[in-house]
Amino acid sequence: MPNIPPKANRKWKNCFSPFLYRNRNAIERMFCRLKDFRRIATRYDRNAANFLAAVCIVATVTYWL
Repeated sequence: MPNIPPKANRKWKNCFSPFLYRNRNAIERMFCRLKDFRRIATRYDRNAANFLAAVCIVATVTYWL
C-alpha cells in the first residue's frame, strides 16, 4: 500500500503515516544511489551471484561515502 501524503484540498484523505513515509523515502534514495552505478542499473552481470556481489560492493561503498 503506497504511503504518499494526500493533497491538502482533497475531500477524502487516505491514511498517512509519517514514520512509514520516512522509511519508504530512505529505501527509494538507497535504490537511486545504487542505480548511479552503470553495472547495477543495466544488470551487466547475468549471473545472480555476480550481480549480488556487485550490489553488496556498491552498497558498502555508498554507505561509507
